[in-house]
Amino acid sequence: MKISFLIHNAYGIGGTITTTFNLAQALAERHEVEIVSVLRHRERPNFTLDPRVLLRPLVDLRQEKNHPLHLRPAQVFPAAEYRYRQYSELTDQRIGESLAATDADVVIGTRPGLNVHLAVQAPQRVARIGQEHLTLDNHSPRLRTALRRAYRRLDVLTTVTEADAAAYRRKMRLPGVRVEALPNSVPDPVLPAADGTAKVVVAAGRLVPVKRYDLLIEAFALVAAEHPDWQLRIYGKGEEHARLQRLIHDLGLYENAFLMGAAAPMEAEWVKGSIGAATSSFEPFGMTIVEAMRCGLPVVSTDCPHGPREIIEDGVDGRLVPVGDRDALGAALLELVRDHERRRLMGRKAIENARRFAPVPVVRQAERLIDEAISARTTGRPIAPESTRIHRTLISQGFAARDVAHTAAGRALRTIRRGRR
Repeated sequence: MKISFLIHNAYGIGGTITTTFNLAQALAERHEVEIVSVLRHRERPNFTLDPRVLLRPLVDLRQEKNHPLHLRPAQVFPAAEYRYRQYSELTDQRIGESLAATDADVVIGTRPGLNVHLAVQAPQRVARIGQEHLTLDNHSPRLRTALRRAYRRLDVLTTVTEADAAAYRRKMRLPGVRVEALPNSVPDPVLPAADGTAKVVVAAGRLVPVKRYDLLIEAFALVAAEHPDWQLRIYGKGEEHARLQRLIHDLGLYENAFLMGAAAPMEAEWVKGSIGAATSSFEPFGMTIVEAMRCGLPVVSTDCPHGPREIIEDGVDGRLVPVGDRDALGAALLELVRDHERRRLMGRKAIENARRFAPVPVVRQAERLIDEAISARTTGRPIAPESTRIHRTLISQGFAARDVAHTAAGRALRTIRRGRR
């Protein structure tokens, strides 16, 4: 079987790239796998890719940034999509040509705009799987309206949490499309797990406002006041670096809290700690939570939508605290800092419970969905028969009408504003 992934830019850094590489490499054990990257801006990817996986770019920005077609706006890629300004008539053309010529049995899109391309441009013979790495509620009404029209041509739509899969089933009404949660996988660790003795709290991710590292630093100040021999290490880079560094200085934590820069892979850094921390106000999944748990760290996390609650069992392999609550976060960290034995036991439980995110179970589920999608294309029968439950249809129609109304109101407001200029 040949499997093709369609991704925005495989040469960048981000969770979607990591999870796509992980799944592609695991599938390459038994299948022919390629990753088609719409954009390319450097010679090699930031992440190491298994040589069995072919990486093929469509538009090389190093030579084609000023291509005449790349200076014209995209027509297929939806305008309401976050990455729209990076797409163009050139990307429309190259993606369409790639899909038309593909010899893959199944193509897997990895973001909403690319799922739209897949839905409307893939040949009828090709099985189509769209992946959602954010959440439905994270999308604007205008984008949701565009997705409703296109996604009905998919065979399968996967989300990273059960909560988001339920939202898609309830709000979108995609007759004949299988909507199922497929969690991200994390490769099996190669280093010995943390033993819980290191006096280090570890966090990792982009230094951006949604991650709320300011909250983590403030909460850790409560830990450092009682246990000055403990450290906080935050790995990553981003726009918040200078502000977070000032906060560390202002709180007098310059000997306890450190911005460590980016590290890839993170496994060697996780195992140097004893507690993981995740403080986002919004998290579609929580890849770093799984990484930390697989390395033997109990994780203290905000109970934000949607991922952490589906990964952490509160009080067993980590702790969940209210979003934005500095004192609750500090208390949960102190709870584990003070009790070495509980910290150690929760770390062992974290390893055990996080095995469900290992490549083997996730790949088995992915292969089942791929087989079902191919069978649906071959037989002409949809995977998921249309529901006959009228109330569910009415609910989804209600959400659709609401999104259309929001979209129309936004368009009217933009017209009025332009008229006043």
